[in-house]
Amino acid sequence: MPDNVTILFEDEALLVCVKPRGLLSAKDASGKPSVTDSLPDGVYPVHRLDREAVGLMVFAKTAACAAFLSEAMGKTVQKEYLALCEGQPEERGALTDLLYHDRVKNKTYVVRRKRGGVREARLSYEVLHGGETSLLHVLLHTGRTHQIRVQFASRGYPLCGDRKYGAKSGGALQLYAWRLTFPHPDGRKMSFELPPELLDFPL
Repeated sequence: MPDNVTILFEDEALLVCVKPRGLLSAKDASGKPSVTDSLPDGVYPVHRLDREAVGLMVFAKTAACAAFLSEAMGKTVQKEYLALCEGQPEERGALTDLLYHDRVKNKTYVVRRKRGGVREARLSYEVLHGGETSLLHVLLHTGRTHQIRVQFASRGYPLCGDRKYGAKSGGALQLYAWRLTFPHPDGRKMSFELPPELLDFPL
């Protein structure tokens, strides 16, 4: 059972934790280790994070909270990421693509036309530090599988360590779910930030 899952907040409705690199967001048919192995029984995952990414996740502890948070996803839930990419994109921008995820290959592709399984993906970003590698602050407006990775890679800026999407650099995938803001069912606005010591680069 994983013992390196840190819970940052917990009450009767939900909990917020840090997903370490290498763990699935939730149990699946593969039987591979997941974050939920270290959480209280019966928690409800309401969003996902790539297995090799590090970062903040919120889990519901009741069916009512799960329904509430699921409804809030893509509306009032705000997910902000930090990422290191190869190369230097424009200083800031907004990216929109049509994405298709191949479940067999577990890989996402940018496609030109709408068809079955194709979904629109949108994000905006700012370059915090640029050079041979660039530190990006990314705000997701949709939550598609591998979205940040494929949208930047398709423009020639793969994330560092992301060999699946064409990175030349080795090492760990440099993608962090850095800040998470969402409404609590009781009306409070909740906001959490990844502890700096869990990042592989200075802010």
